[in-house]
Amino acid sequence: MASTRSRKAAAAAAADTTPAQAPLVNGHIDNDTIDTETEEENIFLFVPNLIGYARIVLAAVSLYYMPLHPRTCSGLYSVSCLLDALDGYAARYLDQSTSFGAVLDMVTDRCTTACLLVYLSSAFPRFSILFQGLIALDFTSHYIHMYVTLVTNGADASHKNVSKSQSRILNLYYTNKTVLFTVCALNELFFIALYLLSFSSPLLSPWLLEQMPGVAEGNEATPKLVQQVYNNPYSAGALELARANKMDSTVPWVLASISFPIMFLKQIINVVQLVKASQRLAEMDRKARSKKARAQ
Repeated sequence: MASTRSRKAAAAAAADTTPAQAPLVNGHIDNDTIDTETEEENIFLFVPNLIGYARIVLAAVSLYYMPLHPRTCSGLYSVSCLLDALDGYAARYLDQSTSFGAVLDMVTDRCTTACLLVYLSSAFPRFSILFQGLIALDFTSHYIHMYVTLVTNGADASHKNVSKSQSRILNLYYTNKTVLFTVCALNELFFIALYLLSFSSPLLSPWLLEQMPGVAEGNEATPKLVQQVYNNPYSAGALELARANKMDSTVPWVLASISFPIMFLKQIINVVQLVKASQRLAEMDRKARSKKARAQ
């Protein structure tokens, strides 16, 4: 009898220490059930991602003030750009680096810069094709680079992991945080300075001081002509008139002069990134076609 009880006790103890088998669905382990039994993290509420949302809100508000309020707009836009460094620091400090956060960060950078360049295209019409080209270069170089990174290294790969064998300049740009922050910050500073010059510099915007053809003092037709041109307060002509000579151009010119070389360097980096990513993509295609030909 004693041996029978001891065997039952041993069996009960073994049952307590044996991990419970995962539930089966159609004879297979249901991994979804296992995942739901553990505590799920809400990636969308990670601190770096919350900072990313704040950047988007600040950028959106700055766009609202962009046509007529240069100081308010440039202040909000600058804070949005500076938070780009803070979210990366928070991600590393809190161990909350995620693929969603990396994509959110890149998309926000691309969109905010593109929105500012769109405004500059309207503020400086004769340079619009240049600004449009910069938008296209920025989007294509980053998109192809990220696509190649994901295809070659998997979904968990970071687009910032660039070896020296691939490109020395891209390796320095992406792996050195000081270089990355300086280049990105001064690149944005140049475009902000151009934005401020659209309110203040007759050299870049001659119409700020030029008299409109047909508008002359004492001319009876002037009021009607002005009414026809500026009848809509949101028209391009009305906005040009509203922003004319709103601020002194000295500081914006200094900022533009200091940041221009770095902005130019950033565009060179974008070109290198586009070329290198395209070459890697073409090499992948070549290997795939060669493998397919050998299989046949």
